[in-house]
Amino acid sequence: MASSSATMVYRPRKRFPFAQVLRYVALTLLAFLFVTPLIWMFSTSFKTTGQAYHFPPEFIPSPLTFDSYTNLWTGSIPFNEFYLNTTVIVIFSEIGTLFSCTLAAYAFARLRWWGRNIWFGVLLATMMLPFQVIMIPVYIIFRSLGWLDSWLPLIIPTFLGNPFYIFLLRQFFLGLPRDLEDAACVDGAGSLRILWQIFIPLSKPVLLTVVMFTFVSAWNDFLGPLLYLTSIDKMTVSVGLSMFIGRQGATNWPNLMAGATLALLPIVVMFLLFQKYFVKGIALTGLKG
Repeated sequence: MASSSATMVYRPRKRFPFAQVLRYVALTLLAFLFVTPLIWMFSTSFKTTGQAYHFPPEFIPSPLTFDSYTNLWTGSIPFNEFYLNTTVIVIFSEIGTLFSCTLAAYAFARLRWWGRNIWFGVLLATMMLPFQVIMIPVYIIFRSLGWLDSWLPLIIPTFLGNPFYIFLLRQFFLGLPRDLEDAACVDGAGSLRILWQIFIPLSKPVLLTVVMFTFVSAWNDFLGPLLYLTSIDKMTVSVGLSMFIGRQGATNWPNLMAGATLALLPIVVMFLLFQKYFVKGIALTGLKG
């Protein structure tokens, strides 16, 4: 008995983790604070115009009505055409961005040619120019080409590359083992075949990251369509939402919130579907932290 009692291990009593509980409470409150505008937007989309101006405001509309969503498709503002136009622009923007940026990033990462690092520095330097600086010269170029009031100014530039996406893909390509490329060269594979059969299959996380960034940028673009488009039947969702503001002397908040909910829905769905690949792509390209 004496020996057994001597070998007993003293276990200190666990303290209540006050710091951890406070941390989770603070994070929960912050999450609720950031989600509240989205909840209010979604709630207002099911209200009538009178309920939207009711004071004190009500989060849960009573009665619940779907008139705002019906008005988007049958009202005077052709929101269904805006949705279709934006979808077409996004699809072609995705194709152009993936095609041009992947080729340019592979050339900067793997091919050896004179002045490669110099031109890559010039490419990165273009990221320092905001769109507002080059807005007027670019508008004059598109006007001289006869592209105004068409989707060409919104689509064609995506086939000419994007500096940030090229940098993102280049960083990922540099991290792939060169042994795979050397083995393919021994088998007689060319640069395009190596890119298509080796680099692209291994680059799904970063390619999906580029797809998500391009989707959000093209879907939410407001300034581009506002500058280059004048016909109502060619407008996009972002410009179409502004048409609900201040019409007939007052803003139709239920219709505006319904349109904003539908405009936000594709972005939320895409992020939920590809969240794992998005986080992985950011980590593997060296941008994490």
